[in-house]
Amino acid sequence: MSENKLQKSIIRTARIEDSAALLDIQREVVAEGQYFISVSEEFNKTVEEQLEWVKNTLENERETLLVAEVNGEIIGWICFNTQNRKRLSHTGSLGIMVKKEMRNAGIGRLLLEELLIWAKKNPFIEKVSLAVFATNTRAITLYKSLGFVEEGRKVKEYKLNDHEYLDDILMCIFV
Repeated sequence: MSENKLQKSIIRTARIEDSAALLDIQREVVAEGQYFISVSEEFNKTVEEQLEWVKNTLENERETLLVAEVNGEIIGWICFNTQNRKRLSHTGSLGIMVKKEMRNAGIGRLLLEELLIWAKKNPFIEKVSLAVFATNTRAITLYKSLGFVEEGRKVKEYKLNDHEYLDDILMCIFV
């Protein structure tokens, strides 16, 4: 993607009507088999379930869902979700997905920067966390460049086959 196209991208709060497009991107990322815990055959989320999740996220003042759009097409999204527990009310975790053909163009960075701006303005949020496969070095480099630090590692957390495992790296930033 050229610099010119990137300049025409917008980051905005998701809308209910974006649900199907968000699900399509999630299905694409799951099908790649590299960056998501679920594998294709176990990922069966329906449009109705996605719609309900989007609605609930947007209605929660401690959560957000942002989309990246280029020429009217949603090409990526980032969510920040919390748990409904008092002792965890100051923190939450993010998930981010960008269409494969749009990666390495700065879209992930734009989404993360906008999320961090939102988190800093949110009076409830103090800590933004994430988990990332240890093999996802591009993502880890991006997170570190924005100030995230590794706070833990779950060794051999994911079993890919009888002889291959992946560590899960836990990262955070205080806002």
